[in-house]
Amino acid sequence: MATTDPTPATGTITGTGTGTGNARFNADAANWDSNPSIQLATSLAFESYLSRLPPPSELSSFNVLEIGCGTGLLSLMLAPHVRSLTAVDAAEGMIQVLSHKLSWGGAYEKVKNLRPVAYLLEDPEDPVIKIDPVTGETWEGKFDLVISHLVLHHVADLPALFRTIYGTLKPSINGDGKGGRVITTDFENFGPEARRFHPEAKMDGVERHGITKEEMEAVLRGAGFEEVKVERGFVLSKRVESEPGKGDMESGPVMEFPFLVCEGRRV
Repeated sequence: MATTDPTPATGTITGTGTGTGNARFNADAANWDSNPSIQLATSLAFESYLSRLPPPSELSSFNVLEIGCGTGLLSLMLAPHVRSLTAVDAAEGMIQVLSHKLSWGGAYEKVKNLRPVAYLLEDPEDPVIKIDPVTGETWEGKFDLVISHLVLHHVADLPALFRTIYGTLKPSINGDGKGGRVITTDFENFGPEARRFHPEAKMDGVERHGITKEEMEAVLRGAGFEEVKVERGFVLSKRVESEPGKGDMESGPVMEFPFLVCEGRRV
C-alpha cells in the first residue's frame, strides 16, 4: 500500500549519500545557468534525446530519472513531455538552485511533476528515488527512461554507475523487449586536445577527458544492456583557453567538441 511522503513533490530531498567531492559544483551552482556553452550543450542534448524517444502519445506516460541533473536545465526541458521526472544530483548547491526555480514565485513554479533530490545514488533500490513526483506517494515501480548529460567524465567507476542505472529501469515483461532505456550524452575523447574542454582551474572532479565509443559500448553491455548504440549526436562549439591555465575562456579560441549519445535497453 502506498504511503504519502510529507515532502511536496517538488521539495528538495537531501540524503546522507550526498557526495563529499562536490565543493566545485556547489560553488559554481549560482552562476551555472549563465554559461552560454552549458546552455547550448543542454539544448543540443535535449534535441538528441527527443529524436530518439517515442512519440508524445507514449512519451507522456514515462517516468524518468535524471542522474547528475545540475540546476535542472535539461530536467525542465523534458518535464513537460513526460509523466514525471526525478532529478538527482550529488551537489546540494545544484539542487538548491533547481528547487528555487520550482518554488512559489520561481520561474518554474507551475511545474509539478519534477522532484529534486540531492543524493549520490549508488543503490537502484534506494528509497530516495521511490517517491512519485506527481503524487508524493511511495511506489515500487521502475523507470521507463534514465538520462544523464555531461556527467560521465566526472564518474570514476562507470561500470558501477551503469549497473545502478540498469537496476532502476523497468524490466521487459514476458520478453516483450520493452524494458526501460538509458540515454546519456557526453563529449568524446578524440585525443589530447579533448582536455581543453575544461579550463585547467576546473579540473577538480574530472575523471577523464571525454568518453570513447568502444569504452561505452563495453560498459553498457557489461552492465547487462542490449540494443546498445553509441554514436556521435552533435558537435558543440565553445571557447577554450588560449594556453593551459591562462584562464581566458571568454576570449580564447573556439574549438569543436563532438558529443556521443549512448543508448541501451533493459530487456
